[in-house]
Amino acid sequence: MNQQLGQPIRAGRQQQPANEYDEGGFVFRPATKDKAKARIAIQGVSGSGKTWTSLSTAHGLAEGQRFAVIDTERGAASLYVGINGIQFDVLQMHRYDPRDLVKALAAAAQAGYGVVLIDSLSHFWKGTDGTLEQVDKAKSRYGGNSFAGWKEGTPMQNDMIDALLAYPGHVVVTMRSHTEWVLQENERGKKEPVAMGMRAEQRKGVEYEFGLVCSMDIDNTLTVVKSRCPALHKKVVKEPNGAVDIAKPLLDWLNDGAETIDTSAWIDAATADDATPESLLALYREVESHGALATPFLHPKTGQPTSLGAYIKERGTALKNAA
Repeated sequence: MNQQLGQPIRAGRQQQPANEYDEGGFVFRPATKDKAKARIAIQGVSGSGKTWTSLSTAHGLAEGQRFAVIDTERGAASLYVGINGIQFDVLQMHRYDPRDLVKALAAAAQAGYGVVLIDSLSHFWKGTDGTLEQVDKAKSRYGGNSFAGWKEGTPMQNDMIDALLAYPGHVVVTMRSHTEWVLQENERGKKEPVAMGMRAEQRKGVEYEFGLVCSMDIDNTLTVVKSRCPALHKKVVKEPNGAVDIAKPLLDWLNDGAETIDTSAWIDAATADDATPESLLALYREVESHGALATPFLHPKTGQPTSLGAYIKERGTALKNAA
């Protein structure tokens, strides 16, 4: 019996035909504040302190455990290893196909990292092989048709964001900001050019996907742009210590709720030798009710990244056909 799911995998629902994985009912349940995982975006111009602040934040969220860094910034994060006790494992990436980030997140989930830092997410939008390049490649195959290009690029981008949001741990990302130079009056009363970070270099509206969005300026001042955590609402911090100024109040708030479900229990049930089409359908419904169908998962046979929901559906269908 899986105590974390509250009842045996095979109990709780009438057995239904295994081809009904996609026909969920509309069921309202009492609202509860479950323990959640952080989804943090820190954006800013070059030199604003994004990498260090995100590392110290991830370190605080990890609570003494090693965390994972997916590095697109040519080893920038590794320059800080050991400072203030920060220790992490790093995956260096040199091409930024959004499908590769899905694979990296699945591998991190499989390895059990409780915190993942992506420094930076901007590369997967406009870097080598990023979403914009994927769209251009697709357009060239269809005579420059922009609609055809985005028809291929949009699902890649959406799958990447879904994998990021479904990661079974805390996620911190940095994003570069579009830089504009504006004239501002300095302390001597003279006008001087100042680099200002504008919109993040990622798909427009990506900030809506995160529970906490922070912006940093060239003076290393962090401003909370968006926060679901009341303690961080509109907070402004000069030269922040991410572990103290961000991670601690956020963890206090996130942990003030009901226990979350360990996704490893779902994975064990999905891959169990004695699984049946009926038990897998019940499991699919359970995972669906928690909004976790997109949980990153490495396929046990192919080793390729997939989602937990897709694997449960695939295996349930295969078992039904075999029967």
